[in-house]
Amino acid sequence: MPQHIGIVACSAEGASLCYRTICIEGTELLGPHNHPEVSMHTHSLAQYMKCIYANDWPGVAELMLSSAEKLAKSGADFLICPDNTIHQAFDLVAHRSPRPWLHIAAEVAREANHCRYKRIAVLGTRYLMEGSVYPEKLQAAGLEYRIPTEPQRQEINRIIMDELVYGKFLPRSLAYFVDVIRNLAAQGCDSVALSCTEIPLLVTPDTSPLPTLDSTRLLARAALRKSMA
Repeated sequence: MPQHIGIVACSAEGASLCYRTICIEGTELLGPHNHPEVSMHTHSLAQYMKCIYANDWPGVAELMLSSAEKLAKSGADFLICPDNTIHQAFDLVAHRSPRPWLHIAAEVAREANHCRYKRIAVLGTRYLMEGSVYPEKLQAAGLEYRIPTEPQRQEINRIIMDELVYGKFLPRSLAYFVDVIRNLAAQGCDSVALSCTEIPLLVTPDTSPLPTLDSTRLLARAALRKSMA
């Protein structure tokens, strides 16, 4: 039997995309309409944002651990979190967790190496782009990275928090992302990590000027592989 996947969710659109990917692509491994058992728990995004605005990453970790404990009690064998930003608290969580985790940025770095990319453009919330989650995992994998300018980071963060997390995917916002990606391509980036789990719902491989590394779907696919191991 496949292992039971536990999803520690944060924002609805990204968590939904991760869940759908597991269920739909699970059929490729297990047959029609079949997929591993999946459980999900999420605290309110407002609770997470209260901690993030206060730079309270231990508080974020406690919320993640609370979800982890509930999922472990529901029978989950391992855990994933389809939210890049709160991985900034990952090191405060992993050693206390009742179940092992996959790390979203590690899965992106693995795919980047598999595709032989060398310099990755990283897009996400302001906290993610300015934080240590992706620099640590990309550099450990021998990869370079670039992030947008400070004004671009502010606007990308606004689009994510005011639009994408509410399921609003506007043409003008897509155009803005495309311009930012073009700028990063001009700096020598050969791919772009969509490192907010909602961005792949706006920016697709067909619209991006660079090949995309879809963090949401890459994590879901890694969870599928692990569930079958």
